[in-house]
Amino acid sequence: MTMETIRDFIRREPFEPFVIRLSNGEVHEVLHPECVALTKSKVVVTYPDADRVVHCSLIHVNSVEALQRA
Repeated sequence: MTMETIRDFIRREPFEPFVIRLSNGEVHEVLHPECVALTKSKVVVTYPDADRVVHCSLIHVNSVEALQRA
């Protein structure tokens, strides 16, 4: 997965929440564009309400897709 794919999701207008799926089965929801950051090799997802930060290597990102709410 390239950082450009994730960057495209972050920059959508209007912003649409999305999920990042990792090779180990973890799924991380990005609910606001300020809750995610990109570097050359990582994506960092923050969960402000839980005071949690997750660092994910881009090589382990399997997919990025719009968040489907029920």
